[in-house]
Amino acid sequence: MEQIEASAIGQAQTRCASMSRVELAKWSGALSFSDPQVVARYAQGPVRQVPGFHALQRMTALLLAEAVPGDGEVLVLGAGGGLELKVFAEAQPEWRFVGVDPSAEMLKLASETLGPLASRVDLCEGYIDTASVGPFDGATCLLTLHFLPAEERLRTLVELRRRLKPGAPLIVAHHSVPGDRKLQWLHRYAAFAVASGGIPAQDADKSVAALGSRLPMLSPEQDEALLREAGFETVELFFAAFTFKGWVAYNPS
Repeated sequence: MEQIEASAIGQAQTRCASMSRVELAKWSGALSFSDPQVVARYAQGPVRQVPGFHALQRMTALLLAEAVPGDGEVLVLGAGGGLELKVFAEAQPEWRFVGVDPSAEMLKLASETLGPLASRVDLCEGYIDTASVGPFDGATCLLTLHFLPAEERLRTLVELRRRLKPGAPLIVAHHSVPGDRKLQWLHRYAAFAVASGGIPAQDADKSVAALGSRLPMLSPEQDEALLREAGFETVELFFAAFTFKGWVAYNPS
């Protein structure tokens, strides 16, 4: 999931509604990302656990640039850490962003990651309902939707589309595996993470068990069906790396 000095928080609140800690805890995984030690290690994690992590971010920026104007505004859901925000902001010096995440600690890390680029980003603590209604020229949700069960995932996709301009793209990427081969694919994911130094070899089986039991992963066919049910069109797969899949879809014109 993707992870503000006091003055920056104050600026962000002009765009974002506040949410209680109880509400924030509803999002699976939010509590672990409120742990400062977990947050401090976050920047090293995705590179070692997500095959093609940097390429995924660059491809996402390129797909956005096909439709987002030079002075456009992009909504980034699951923005904590600021890794993709930094890539997008460096690639497009005139774009502005709204980044939403349920973890205050991860948003602080995002602000630090962005440095001077943070002047073009409003960081909001919360969920999709926290974000302004836009409309935005594009949106992303990377390494986040796999935390949400199907019903909440669909609602989130509907709310994302409602915040997009006609024809605007949404780019998503997350764990998505065939249900009948879930265990095999999770072992492949763990093998990559071990080989990349992302997790110790002795923890691989525990990692597989934790992911398998705690994340409400869907199959690629189910993920695509949810995007269409939410009202998106031209749903296209652009990224596939072991358990991770990525799609670009568009709000109808």
